[in-house]
Amino acid sequence: MSDHGTDQTEHVDVVVVGLGPGGEHAAQKLAEAGLSVVGVERGLVGGECPFYGCIPSKMMIRAADALAEARRAQHLAGDVEIRPDWGRVATRIDKQATNHWDDESHATRLTEAGVRIVRGHGRLDGPGRVRVDGTTYVAARGVVLNAGTEPATLPIDGLAATPHWTNREVVRLAELPASLVVIGGGPIGAELTQVFARFGVRVSLLEVAERILGPEEPEASAVIHRVLAEDGVDVRTGVTIDRVDHDGTFRVLVDGETLESEQLLVAAGRRTNLADVGLETVGLDPAARVVDTDERMRAGERLWAVGDITGKGAFTHVSMYQAAVAVRDLLDQDGPLADYRAVSRVTFTDPEVGSVGLTERQARDAGIAVVTGHAEMPESSRGWIHQAGNEGIVKLVADSDRGILVGGTTVGPFGGEVLGLVAAAVHAEIPVATLRGMHFAYPTFHRAIEAALADLDL
Repeated sequence: MSDHGTDQTEHVDVVVVGLGPGGEHAAQKLAEAGLSVVGVERGLVGGECPFYGCIPSKMMIRAADALAEARRAQHLAGDVEIRPDWGRVATRIDKQATNHWDDESHATRLTEAGVRIVRGHGRLDGPGRVRVDGTTYVAARGVVLNAGTEPATLPIDGLAATPHWTNREVVRLAELPASLVVIGGGPIGAELTQVFARFGVRVSLLEVAERILGPEEPEASAVIHRVLAEDGVDVRTGVTIDRVDHDGTFRVLVDGETLESEQLLVAAGRRTNLADVGLETVGLDPAARVVDTDERMRAGERLWAVGDITGKGAFTHVSMYQAAVAVRDLLDQDGPLADYRAVSRVTFTDPEVGSVGLTERQARDAGIAVVTGHAEMPESSRGWIHQAGNEGIVKLVADSDRGILVGGTTVGPFGGEVLGLVAAAVHAEIPVATLRGMHFAYPTFHRAIEAALADLDL
């Protein structure tokens, strides 16, 4: 028995708290290695990404992009009649992406690997200990914490009392509103704004910062701002949102003007689920926004942390990368340590915004001797051929002292795919001289990288 009176105690090798992508990966690999693993999840096994984030949103984006491409046919190929039908998108998300928001396939994969899934809220209870309801699990090797995030709330007068949407409601839509106000011009807000605009919704996008996609290069933000405006979106940046009311219609008071809409989507970032996971029981600050980890993903005694809560990038690929590092450490295996020099990310607007490493400002703030190179996507060979929908830029950030790239941004059609070469260059520290000596297939979008390399003053 434990020191919680009548609570039960069970001994295992590892407890994984939170079965989002990183926790799911860690639990499966540790169980396949022969350890006894308990995975604790209070929501859906698989987490935000497959049910409310990455996968359903990209299905929405794919559909909206198909509509945009059909409209471009009038410029390139001939007349096309378009009748958007959101029902097809909703059906695909329901049946293909989420299986009616049922996590059976995710759970089955884990249980078949040997993971025991415990449904409920897991809370740390000292080093190597996790409490779930009336049971304390004591992990001989340790605990992997993957608590994840949830949509952030905003301190806007009146907002909390309204039935506004977050990404979780949006992916369940069976039909679209006639009008929509979106608060938040980050990746989620920009992506969903474009989706709804291309399906015929009248959309206003509000961003309190001076530009949308604030963490990205200013040149990238400018491209997406311009494209959204061309899609019919009322994009407003640098705004002050004073109040939100709802009486069947949403009324958003912005800089003294009232915007009315049928629905309101709040897409203003995420907050980590750290308030009630027992950080104080393992010597960590329960009010912390993130959990600090070392290069082995260790966060404390018999404690590893992965995913959004580490503050290294709220991306599925980062969470799974960190999980692999933690698994190797738990299994005493050799392998690469955590390295964030070349974290890549993609905003799946059309055009896509791919980014890796440091922006120009970040590099200058780090004291690097910065030089930059630029290229316009429409002026590249493939961009010129592409014509309609060919907006974009390539921006490279180099360290002139070392002659290597430390960051880059690729905005354009398939910008996330074009990013691959730049990501490899940043990660492997390939000399710019070597990159300039490469063959760049003609005519491809990635030839714009060659032009940006030539523009570097190195």
